Amino acid sequence: MLHPFKSAQMGRVLPKVIWAILIALLALLAVMAWHTWRLSTLQPPVAARPGAAVDARAAAARLSAAVQLHTIWSEDDRNAKAFEDLHQHLANSFPQAHAALTVQRFGKHALLYTWPGRDTKAQAIALLAHQDVVPIAPGTEKDWQEPPFSGAVKDGYVWGRGAWDDKGNLMAIMEAVEMLLRSGFQPRQTIYLAFGADEEVGGEDGARRIADWLEQQHVRLRFAVDEGLLITHGMVPGVRKPVALIGMAEKGYLTIKLTAHGQPGHTSMPPMRSAIGMVGEAVARLESNQMPPHLTGLPRDMFEAVAPEVEGPTRWLLSNLWLTAPLVTRQLEKAPSANAMLRTTTVATVFNAGERENVLPGVATALVNFRLLPGDRSEAVEQHVRQVLNGLNVEVSHQPQVTEASPVSRSDTPAYQLMARTLRELQPDVVVAPGLLVGGTDSRHFAKVSDATFRFTPMHAAQPDLARFHGTNERLSLDNYVGMIQFYERLMRNTDQL
Repeated sequence: MLHPFKSAQMGRVLPKVIWAILIALLALLAVMAWHTWRLSTLQPPVAARPGAAVDARAAAARLSAAVQLHTIWSEDDRNAKAFEDLHQHLANSFPQAHAALTVQRFGKHALLYTWPGRDTKAQAIALLAHQDVVPIAPGTEKDWQEPPFSGAVKDGYVWGRGAWDDKGNLMAIMEAVEMLLRSGFQPRQTIYLAFGADEEVGGEDGARRIADWLEQQHVRLRFAVDEGLLITHGMVPGVRKPVALIGMAEKGYLTIKLTAHGQPGHTSMPPMRSAIGMVGEAVARLESNQMPPHLTGLPRDMFEAVAPEVEGPTRWLLSNLWLTAPLVTRQLEKAPSANAMLRTTTVATVFNAGERENVLPGVATALVNFRLLPGDRSEAVEQHVRQVLNGLNVEVSHQPQVTEASPVSRSDTPAYQLMARTLRELQPDVVVAPGLLVGGTDSRHFAKVSDATFRFTPMHAAQPDLARFHGTNERLSLDNYVGMIQFYERLMRNTDQL
């Protein structure tokens, strides 16, 4: 039984503890409220300036002609004529560019245009795009509203494979260069236009060769711009304005092969463990024990950049990541697109085993693909795999194609501010933020010759549009295309001020 004196003491102490907790909570809430209130926009104040006048109908017709060409890369080069026809189309469509710029060819079909600057000491820049497109998935041709390579200009769109990825960027760059030349503009710094022809299969024959040549010429780029993230609508929670995400890095690529050996024979007398069972357990372990998430680096930079523009409760959370990061991380992990920004992802993609339902296979294999977060090296991922599979009789090896995550470009530089200013001059309501590209581009080959690399396509898109990327009914709106041309034109003009 508690002594009456001690009971009285506790009665006096408990209210003090409760008051202390309440005061601490109120202080914490006050600090969070102060952080939320004091948060001011990180967007550069820029005076709006209209974009250059563009003949949308004529530009769309030139893009349409480019889309009609089946520039699908193949090792046997069966589509060589399509690439040659595209090169001729570029020469016919942009005569001033082909008169003022030199053109070099690399590999089978890659092109490098050089526009000499008037100041030989000014650091050059590069604009990248690729000529090749992905094939149409067999059997889906009938699902297209317009034939995949029709290049139809209809209902305010250019329809067809490559309109978005990536002939839209390529043709917009050339349209902008032609416009600038017609106006008498000559850049202060040399501008390179690098157009690979095998980006969809890795860029080894095109972008890599161009980057190697630039390195041999001792060229060091101030920055390079390649395809990448977009001007998103309704895709950043709590932000009503369009958000332009500039990819400051891209994830790496690694595929692990899992192999298990079992006793082959009739299924009437099976062993306790089959080869398929062991590989299946290995896959299940890896998918259940993913690499840890990190709300640091680019993901955190992105959320901190957009936080001042957020409305509602989300603003409170994003304004206090020093405290709310674990909660925000748990919420982000639930969405595949957000989860991919936070961690090195793990997913099984290929499984091979067995030939008949009543025969045990002697070997079973599976391929597990990892997309590497900047900071996670392939060696560390492979070590993680071996630790997770410790004790399981499964061999671990990696496939030949291994690409480390790219270096991360900095957002506190004049080059990044130039990108942001160019965007906001043309579209003052756009919120600009750094982001992470979860796919791969030709720009990874340029890391060794460029101070910064920006992976950004100046195109507006909402969530439903993303299914068209490499998918059915790929299209590019004329409004988007005009905006892309105006962006590249203004970017090249503004670069003179770097």
